[in-house]
Amino acid sequence: MYLGMENLNGMHIQKFIDYLLLEKKYSPQTAVAYQKDLEAFQLFLSQEFSDSDVSRANYAQIRTWIVQLVDRAISNRTINRKISSLNSYYKFLLKIESIEANPLVKHKALKVSKKIQIPFSETEVNSVLNTINTTTFEGIRDKLIVELFYSTGIRRIELVQLQLQDVDLSQGHIKVLGKRNKERIIPLLPSVTDTVQAYLLERLKLKTITDPSILFLTKKGIKIYEMLVYRIITGYFDSISTKVKKSPHIIRHSFATHLLNNGADLNAVKELLGHSSLAATQVYTHNSVAELKKVYEKSHPRNLS
Repeated sequence: MYLGMENLNGMHIQKFIDYLLLEKKYSPQTAVAYQKDLEAFQLFLSQEFSDSDVSRANYAQIRTWIVQLVDRAISNRTINRKISSLNSYYKFLLKIESIEANPLVKHKALKVSKKIQIPFSETEVNSVLNTINTTTFEGIRDKLIVELFYSTGIRRIELVQLQLQDVDLSQGHIKVLGKRNKERIIPLLPSVTDTVQAYLLERLKLKTITDPSILFLTKKGIKIYEMLVYRIITGYFDSISTKVKKSPHIIRHSFATHLLNNGADLNAVKELLGHSSLAATQVYTHNSVAELKKVYEKSHPRNLS
């Protein structure tokens, strides 16, 4: 059967998404982000060049899209992500021999300013934990959320997806499903284990539970969602911290920074965070280096005279 170019284009994109999910083991959220970027470029091509076939686009057309995105005040970081999605798609098309050349082969990413993530201090985290009212289901749940973020360094989506079977109180650890469906085991501190037990007791009192396999629920018994977790974290830290950026990721950043400040091995922190390379973990070392410099200046004999 003859397939029109538009249908063929759509078929290739679907194959690409399947490739990301099945072979590359990307998360559904990541695959959706790639698909949205490709669809945005498709729309641009159809509006500006009356041809929505991404596989036939040349670099001049892609460059025009980049300029349009810049004019719309889209950040360089976001533009680079969109172009990265497009580049991955072209690499896939090369792999299945649907194109002969990648139009982005010589493209250079736009410059982005490095964002310095300022972690919460140990005092700030402890202050939040001490202010949470643990006499209610939501209070004990929220305390456990903060404690898990700070004591394990897990990502927000990883926390939301945690199941009851992932928590092993007898062994004192949790099993986390990270990026690309990679599992890792993270130990729990005894204090966190106590909070887990307290939460599970409160959880049993819920009148209805939509999905009994899910660990974290709302007070209505439905699976907790990412935006609610974000609001929980910002709600508590807004009253304690004056830092501009407050989010679950900043607690993850605090977890890594505080471990490194206290002498943890970089490779160990890498494994706990679920990073695929040390390069990703090294972004957390700038504060550790600052702490090390202070200790060095205070302790080195040449600086004491």
